[in-house]
Amino acid sequence: MSEVPSENEQTPETPEVMPKETSSDTVLETPKVESPTEQDSETAILTVEEDTEPKSETVPVEEEIPEEKPEPIIRKFVPTGTRSMREIKIRKVVVNITTGQSGEPLDTAMTILENLVGQRPCTRRAKQTIRTWGIRRNEPISCLVTLRGTKAEDFLIKGFSAVRNWVNLRSFDTHGNFAFGISEHIDIPGQRYDPNLGITGMDVMVSLERPGYRIGQRRRAKSRVGRGHRVTREEAIEFIKQRFGVEVGLPVE
Repeated sequence: MSEVPSENEQTPETPEVMPKETSSDTVLETPKVESPTEQDSETAILTVEEDTEPKSETVPVEEEIPEEKPEPIIRKFVPTGTRSMREIKIRKVVVNITTGQSGEPLDTAMTILENLVGQRPCTRRAKQTIRTWGIRRNEPISCLVTLRGTKAEDFLIKGFSAVRNWVNLRSFDTHGNFAFGISEHIDIPGQRYDPNLGITGMDVMVSLERPGYRIGQRRRAKSRVGRGHRVTREEAIEFIKQRFGVEVGLPVE
């Protein structure tokens, strides 16, 4: 039997193995095992940083393109019928017959002109006395009639037929107005020779305009028409070519 030690006898103390306490001062160094998610995130951050780093690439040198000069603004002709401020229209047509003396020759001219246009003409008086021509001041020596609207266009169609649809280039001024002469009134379509009236010639003056020309004619707040809005010589030529089919040129000498 094993002997039981008595109370007086001291048994050798066996050292007790106590677990090592970790204090706040001492940190246990344990191998850190990185989770797969953290590794993936770090690798992703590294790849993003590599992508964001500036890469030295060769930039191609762009060739210098010469600057294009703006084309000059060309005012185009606007055909009739388009509702625009650039539309050209006939302002008036003046038909004049000058006899140089009063009396029977002037009465005959007034009768021919009235039969031609269907409108009563008015007379014009001499401004000064010319003894060589036998003209006295304030003596009626000519008659004229002013046509507007459809009457003006209808007469121009007949008048151009009398001159074979041809107008001299020198007959146009810088403001787009033009004139031509008819040597014999019987050349106009619809006119016949009358022995009691004879044959006489006439001058035809045509004035063109655009919408807005009224500011130069009104009494109140009168002003000038801008240079860019005026009818030019080239525009007037193009207008009668397209509107009436008239040829414009210089006479063959």
